[in-house]
Amino acid sequence: MPKAKDFFTAAESEQIVQAIRDAEKSTSGEIRVHLEEHCKGEPLNRATELFAKLKMQATAQRNGVIFYLAVEDKKFAIYGDKGINEKVPADFWQQTRDLMQGHFKAGRFAQGLSEGIVLAGIQLKAYFPYQKDDVNELDDEISYHND
Repeated sequence: MPKAKDFFTAAESEQIVQAIRDAEKSTSGEIRVHLEEHCKGEPLNRATELFAKLKMQATAQRNGVIFYLAVEDKKFAIYGDKGINEKVPADFWQQTRDLMQGHFKAGRFAQGLSEGIVLAGIQLKAYFPYQKDDVNELDDEISYHND
């Protein structure tokens, strides 16, 4: 199994980063993708921990979203901050996760992740539209943690 940094090809990584940039063009929300090899414990707990470690709660409107993948353990989670969670439908994250999981089971990881990012961007745009003075508060690049 490839290391987290090698999980996506350069083209796939660019596709994912571009999906983040496209999603963030129309919202003040922030989206991050984080990969690592192994997930110790529950993936949602790890996503929440990384969310804090990456200081994603520092967004002005608490509207950050992290997509977390543990590539060797084949686990993933999506975590949205308080601001977005108060707005989206109750089953939104589960529906997004189910869509992504369908792609993942077919080996289409970059496509599944990109489509999940697009869905998150649509929700962010609906509740947190882009403001003319909006600044990109968080890096759009994929972040990694290696064991």
